[in-house]
Amino acid sequence: MGARRRRIVWSEGARRELDEAVSYIAEDSIASAIRILEQILGSAESLGTLGERGRVVPERGDPSIRELLVDPFRLLYHLRDSDIVILGILHQRRTYERWPRRSS
Repeated sequence: MGARRRRIVWSEGARRELDEAVSYIAEDSIASAIRILEQILGSAESLGTLGERGRVVPERGDPSIRELLVDPFRLLYHLRDSDIVILGILHQRRTYERWPRRSS
């Protein structure tokens, strides 16, 4: 029997942060922007069957709030029973405490 697949849901804040990050990178290199966009989208999609693979966000300590590192970003997500909510895209140089919290 295969692994259960969860639905991936992007919060509005996460969509906005992804757009902002890709636009910023594209100012210097379209190719780099496309590469990071593909990496982030691919990583998010993989969470549908491998949601537990991300580490617990150290600043939260809540096992349902996790992250994947997609250099140079942190893909923050909420692991729920039936779906995974992408909460945000945070640059690794930015502290979690200064990141605006998104509701899931």
